[in-house]
Amino acid sequence: MNLFLKDNYDKCQVSWEELILELNNTNSYNPYCKSNSYFEIFKNIVFSMLIGKEIILLDSDFTQDELKSLIGYSEYEKFNQKIKIDKSSLPKNKSELIQSLKSTKDEWKITLFTSGTTGIPKRVTHGFSSIARFVKSSTKNANNVWGFAYNPTHMAGLQVFLQALINGNSIVRLFGLSNTEIYEEIKENNITHISATPTFYRLLLPCNDVFYSVKRITSGGEKFNIETKKQLDVIFPNAKITNVYASTEAGTLFASENDVFTIKEEYEHLVKIEKDELLIHNSLMGNSEMDINEWYNTGDLVETVTHEPLKFRFLSRKSDMINVGGYKVNPIEVEETILTIPGIKDARVFSKSNSVLGNIICCEIISSDDLIEESAIRSILESKIQEFKIPRIIRFVDKISTTRTGKLKRN
Repeated sequence: MNLFLKDNYDKCQVSWEELILELNNTNSYNPYCKSNSYFEIFKNIVFSMLIGKEIILLDSDFTQDELKSLIGYSEYEKFNQKIKIDKSSLPKNKSELIQSLKSTKDEWKITLFTSGTTGIPKRVTHGFSSIARFVKSSTKNANNVWGFAYNPTHMAGLQVFLQALINGNSIVRLFGLSNTEIYEEIKENNITHISATPTFYRLLLPCNDVFYSVKRITSGGEKFNIETKKQLDVIFPNAKITNVYASTEAGTLFASENDVFTIKEEYEHLVKIEKDELLIHNSLMGNSEMDINEWYNTGDLVETVTHEPLKFRFLSRKSDMINVGGYKVNPIEVEETILTIPGIKDARVFSKSNSVLGNIICCEIISSDDLIEESAIRSILESKIQEFKIPRIIRFVDKISTTRTGKLKRN
């Protein structure tokens, strides 16, 4: 079984044996990893874990000016410098490699950057215990085949990679492929697990095929739409569907089988809600350049469902809320309403500055029905939401704007 069955956009099979050979042929190390090759990124992560050195992951499309700003001018001067390493203890086979990775110590560090959806990306550093908090190692996971649908230099992608790596699984790249290619990869490689954003799953729909090999679907990074889950239940009839709450700063924290998160008893003293905002204790955090006191405000607006046990429903990022003439508009609420309209495949709601109202609501729509018209959409919305929430500008598009991590872009 291969470790990587697709890299970039060309067929590329890399076996575990080839990975180990490349690791043992590496004579020097640079902690800065900037590449558009998934294999190169993953190989460098593995190598850093084996030699106990920090690795700093950078998006491949960062410009020189962005890099200088993010890592600092003094560090940038060392960007291409390499150090010689002692590789005498590197593993010689797959079982040795996996055992070595499982015993990774917290002296090893991995640094990544937030997606920057609310401003300039911020630097966050994790040790093995926080980055792999929910990684499960078991013989029952040995035959899993992971569909990789995330950016590999960000938290969600890293956690999928570590889960697959430590269980000796195969990884199939799905991120950036067309729907047809994704369907083919799932069937050809008998993919059993897929982890992705709700946006990724919505863009797979509608689908007339059924994929019986998939046993687990995980969704994270955005609010999970129950209607989307119902459609996923149809095309993945054998899959358990899990909704995950995670952040770059803290890693994976909570999971749910619907849109309501239940806080486990051992975490209840580390989570609280104040003024509808979710706060987590700093003991759950990685090391960040942000100024964090005892409690970190995630910036997420939530609805408390019950207090004992604490259950909540994610509503929106506080920074995503749109002020329209003094009214607060949750773009997710508007999107979910639009997605109930037959013939609409996906929608992105965002704001545009306006001299009178401060902001106006705009919307991009992907339609699966060429006959649907803007007037019909407006008429339906008028019966479902308040007038100030209805988009002033509606555009039909072929592709929705997303961030580096595959989430909807809000600005």
